[in-house]
Amino acid sequence: QVQLVESGGGLVQPGGSLRLSCAASGNIFTIYTMGWYRQAAGKERELVATNTNGASTNYADSVKGRFTISRDNAKSTVYLQMNSLKPEDTADYYCYARLRNQYMRPPVDYWGQGTQVTVSS
Repeated sequence: QVQLVESGGGLVQPGGSLRLSCAASGNIFTIYTMGWYRQAAGKERELVATNTNGASTNYADSVKGRFTISRDNAKSTVYLQMNSLKPEDTADYYCYARLRNQYMRPPVDYWGQGTQVTVSS
């Protein structure tokens, strides 16, 4: 079993900042990709940012220049620094990881429980 535990969500005013964290633990051989998706009320889940192999990053156009994803491989943890937050960033943010549980086993996708981010004055 693998657990992804998120923290750092909350209520923030427009223009403010938040930092999300997600720590992976459990039966992990190697982690390929860690990242964040979000789902606003009444909308489909969408990619926010991903980090693959600790080097390659990918961002949604809507967050480029405002959000920064980083990863601590030693801690199996991914962070999302969110600056200049807008009301349209309000959503539940889900941590994601693609990893192998054992050598030579196919990679598996895991999701966290989600953390709520509300941007409102």
